[in-house]
Amino acid sequence: MSVSDPVADMLTKLRNAGMAKHENVDVSVSKLKLEIVKILKNEGYIRNFKKLNTEDGKSYIRVYLKYDEETVSVIHGLEKISKPGRRVYAGYEKMPRVFNGFGTLIVSTSFGVTTGKKAAEKRVGGEIICTVW
Repeated sequence: MSVSDPVADMLTKLRNAGMAKHENVDVSVSKLKLEIVKILKNEGYIRNFKKLNTEDGKSYIRVYLKYDEETVSVIHGLEKISKPGRRVYAGYEKMPRVFNGFGTLIVSTSFGVTTGKKAAEKRVGGEIICTVW
């Protein structure tokens, strides 16, 4: 079955695995998904990730989820903003904030995939991919 929005599929897998208290989740690999997972790691939303290959030549990303002392997922919410039917763009002056700065905005810019804060610091805008809190 083909997926019309692979990034939204990855975010849904992460959200569902966190609610089900899984230790890790596997998602198919792409450059964009790998960059998003790197940002999630750098921002402290996941413990770690690995890019793995199977015997038949397919590769995937294994994401190790992060929980607090009471086994509540560190990721409280994931929301896809820009969708295939409606792309959402923002300039650096109008970059939205997530929960007054407590969340993370992931943006695809001409300099690569980065957070909203770093994009505003570099004074570049781009497509708003998702928000994480």
